[in-house]
Amino acid sequence: MMPRYGKPAEAGRRYRARPGAYGLLVRDGQVLLTLQTRPLPDMQLPGGGIDPGESPIAALHREVLEETGWTIAAPRRIGAYRRFAWLPDYGYWAEKICTIWMARPVRRKGPPSEPDHLAVWLPVEDLHDVLTDPGSKALLTRWLGSRQQ
Repeated sequence: MMPRYGKPAEAGRRYRARPGAYGLLVRDGQVLLTLQTRPLPDMQLPGGGIDPGESPIAALHREVLEETGWTIAAPRRIGAYRRFAWLPDYGYWAEKICTIWMARPVRRKGPPSEPDHLAVWLPVEDLHDVLTDPGSKALLTRWLGSRQQ
């Protein structure tokens, strides 16, 4: 069973499944993140929803480019979790199925094209303190633990 983070589903509320692909993007001891500045500042792993007919890898490449301006290479799946959330941009409640991929940032093509997003590089050791999503934090903690063994 896939782990859940955040609040449980509310009885009687309808949720749409919303699969997404997110990147843990490490290069030279730094991690490439996206700072979403609206509605409130939120530091996140770059990524987002997989469009109908789109593969998870294609969505990962598209979302990372839109939110950071960077291209990536060599993605490999490191885990998945789910959470229940209101999606204000879409106007519905969703069961987000979040798959995290480790990938290598390759080249900056320009600034993020996604409105209200900024690309931010931080040291790997600072990542746990800035991420707000508990599922991303849990997978990060597991990944960091496996690196130290």
